[in-house]
Amino acid sequence: MKPAFQATSKLGFGCMRLPLTDPQDQTSIDLEQFKDMVDAFIAGGGTYFDTAFVYHEGASETALRSALVERYPRDAFTLATKCLAWAAPDARTAKGNLAISLDRLGVDYVDFYLLHNVGGARTAKFDAYGMWDFVRQEKAAGRIRNWGFSMHDGAEALDALLTAHPDADFVQLQANYLDWDDPVVESRRCMEVAWKHDVPVVIMEPARGGRLADLPARVAEPLLACRPDLSLVSWAYRFCYNLPNVLTVLSGMSTADQVRQNVAECRANAPFAPEEQRALDEACRVLSSMASIPCTNCRYCVKDCPESVVIPEIMGLLNLELMTENRDFTKGLYSWQAAPGPASKCVACGACEAMCPQGIDIIHQLEVAADHFE
Repeated sequence: MKPAFQATSKLGFGCMRLPLTDPQDQTSIDLEQFKDMVDAFIAGGGTYFDTAFVYHEGASETALRSALVERYPRDAFTLATKCLAWAAPDARTAKGNLAISLDRLGVDYVDFYLLHNVGGARTAKFDAYGMWDFVRQEKAAGRIRNWGFSMHDGAEALDALLTAHPDADFVQLQANYLDWDDPVVESRRCMEVAWKHDVPVVIMEPARGGRLADLPARVAEPLLACRPDLSLVSWAYRFCYNLPNVLTVLSGMSTADQVRQNVAECRANAPFAPEEQRALDEACRVLSSMASIPCTNCRYCVKDCPESVVIPEIMGLLNLELMTENRDFTKGLYSWQAAPGPASKCVACGACEAMCPQGIDIIHQLEVAADHFE
């Protein structure tokens, strides 16, 4: 394993949801509180800090310079940042992100550099801008120690990317027990693809944006009955910590108390005992039973849709709303996951229902989604 990988803590500090002095201003990071969080993380053995060019409108990187880089020796931590090339207007701008990130962070190199949110139609921009060769060149120049990419796409897309770019040092994927067998997110299958290619994984969304820390009572019941001494979120992190081929598991922490709790639970991590695994299996069974739309992501429905509505993704979000019993949370996901083809674009032509092997009343479900999320 590479030296940078050996120095990587199993718990990673995600710097996307940092504390603010003004909730309406994403750049108003509470620097003193953030310093306390950094100190608690490092004191607990943490090393991996994850940010991005766009997090907090760039303020996440500058805050890391003040709270971390200027206060600790460079070999005490590893830094990851990302380039959202598909949102850049041209290749020059996209490639220029790295120099800006290095300046904001106050470092000569980053340990981990990611092409941010590759997958779907977005991949074409990374290809057109020559970003794959760019990260290779920057690694050779020493400004990047390891390069990879993050993605929210299926296993087939991941397999194609890792086949096309076998020299990727790592990949960042969404994985958690809620999405493990989800037919759209395909957490299990994506992890298996990474294992097949022998590429280490940085896990994001281990607690599904905090939803697995605040479960419906009937889902939480078997977990609390088995281990009343454990927090609900600890089950989510342990699920990820003990998967094979995991480099680090990111937690988007917002308070020093969250840092201390997560660090303590990470240090106490152990594989699930048989009775714990049974409790988690039961919680997952209850979660699955709460979903009512039998979509399998076969994608027959989208082939002839005249408005390119992202039907499987929307069906998955409707099921997620039922499972988490949290419409606001799901609405936030809908705002970007359904952006390419929202439910309200449906013209009720019926082409999707004629193709659906599960006989789903898709038109009605799209009406429900538009009412709930738009």
